[in-house]
Parts: sequence; structure tokens; C-alpha cells
Amino acid sequence: MTKIRVTLVRSSIGRPANHKRVLEALGLKKMNHSVEHENTPSVLGMCEKVKHLIKVEEI
Repeated sequence: MTKIRVTLVRSSIGRPANHKRVLEALGLKKMNHSVEHENTPSVLGMCEKVKHLIKVEEI
């Protein structure tokens, strides 16, 4: 499978609790922190939920 790099570009301060939980599940902790994940439907669904806070790149 292909991999994607997810980077947190906007803060989670003031966001709903479920958005914060999604960011935590993706492994994002700080601004400009990047993590790599397999390109699976569950990960893509989480990315879609918080697409306004992150940047997604295909590796």
C-alpha cells in the first residue's frame, strides 16, 4: 500500500472534542508535526474529518 504524510498545520485549540480525539488517534501532537500512515480507508476517513486542520501528502 502507499503511504501518506499527515502534518498538523492549524491548532486544535477551541475545536470540538471529537476533532481533538481524531488528531490524537492520528498521532499528531504539536503544530507542524508530521506522521506517516498507510493509505487505508480508516485513516482517510479520519483525515477527512479534520481536513481543515491538516495537510495530507502522498509519499
